[in-house]
Amino acid sequence: MFSIHFPFVMKKFALSALLVASVLAAPAVAKDPTAPKAATTAKAPASYKVQPQLSTLGWVGKKVTGQHNGTIQFKSGDVEVQGSQITGGTFLVDMTSLKVVDITDADTNGKLMGHLRSDDFFSIEKNPTATFKITRITPIKGAAAAANNATVAGELTIKGITKPVSFPAKVGVKNGVAAASGTATIDRTLFDIRYGSKSFFESIGDKAIDNDFTLSFNVIAKK
Repeated sequence: MFSIHFPFVMKKFALSALLVASVLAAPAVAKDPTAPKAATTAKAPASYKVQPQLSTLGWVGKKVTGQHNGTIQFKSGDVEVQGSQITGGTFLVDMTSLKVVDITDADTNGKLMGHLRSDDFFSIEKNPTATFKITRITPIKGAAAAANNATVAGELTIKGITKPVSFPAKVGVKNGVAAASGTATIDRTLFDIRYGSKSFFESIGDKAIDNDFTLSFNVIAKK
């Protein structure tokens, strides 16, 4: 029988958030462009391994009559670190781990899960993983200590379709740990997920589902 371990999910998110916060308390990645440049020898980026058990990925999908939210798990990944800055990375998401956490009734939860796994949405049986590859990280000048300090751009692949995405995030490196947190807004229709979209079904009325959904992440990688 389908069951939800909601307290465990919340505990994992809380622990991950605390760990990310401790790393991101380090100085922002952006450097003062007017500061004198020291003569240094460039080193190859170091590779940090994503820690799936310490990282979290949450999703929220909205519709006219409300919204649903849940979690997905990172499967693996590598983060490139140059000195005290994150410069790149590749992340593999286990789509088979997708869960709905806001519906407590097992039967209703199972029906929504089945629909999200179907070809109407993520075609998980055919596409068990999704990937994100960082192509560029641009520091946000003048970012406050507690605010997002970088714009992350990259290539997101869902259902075998790859599209460019970008979003603000707070990133940092401290004591052999790289961390990133933030929220990305994704247009699902770019990945051939059109079910319930008013962009393709104009007469759908109050059964419409927003094209955009959000992914909130706390990522921890270790040297």
